[in-house]
Amino acid sequence: MRTDAQIQQDVMAQIKWNPLLNATEIGVAVKDGVVTLSGRVDTYEKKLQAEKEATRVVGVKALAEDIQVGVSPGSKKTDAEIAAAVVHALKWHTSIPDEQIRVKVEEGVVTLEGEVEWAFEREAARNAVIHLTGVKTLLNFISLKPKTRPADLKQRIHEAFQRAATLDAEQIQVEISGTKAVLRGYVRSFAEKEDAEKAVWRAPGILFVENKLRLREEPELSFWPN
Repeated sequence: MRTDAQIQQDVMAQIKWNPLLNATEIGVAVKDGVVTLSGRVDTYEKKLQAEKEATRVVGVKALAEDIQVGVSPGSKKTDAEIAAAVVHALKWHTSIPDEQIRVKVEEGVVTLEGEVEWAFEREAARNAVIHLTGVKTLLNFISLKPKTRPADLKQRIHEAFQRAATLDAEQIQVEISGTKAVLRGYVRSFAEKEDAEKAVWRAPGILFVENKLRLREEPELSFWPN
């Protein structure tokens, strides 16, 4: 088992490895495998990136974050300016059916609503917004309304697992019930758990994913005398 000090050191190193992040802005604390991130960054995307890097580290059982998003007074944007930037970003992204998405901004909190057919369109809308200056939080309420759902959806998802280099497909089971997918089994890290969930979201017809994958405990090493 890894100690909290080892996990803390690795999380800090992982954050430093990300060129988008300034490690001096982010504090890292670990207790019983639970990582707490604190500090202040200037964009919502940096906050998400810090969280993502922390979950990549082996031994992290859970993540509690208290990172604040704030910009200097000279760079502060009004809600009207943020809304205009969001609409522009959605309009010029080729993967987003912007005419089907509604935008609301209140005190830097951006809310997206509407309906799209594919999960990647919903994700593209999110990605187009999170890097914009002034965005403090994003609430993505865009729903999925697929036109068709193939009968062999479960097999297609399993094949997607097998193609992914980061996944151990034999350790992951997927159950399909209507438009809901449930993942069960064991993974080696939070990153693998997230990758498995992302693979399912790419499947047509999936509206909900319940991720019940569990972290596999690292086996203790035994040392034998020479």
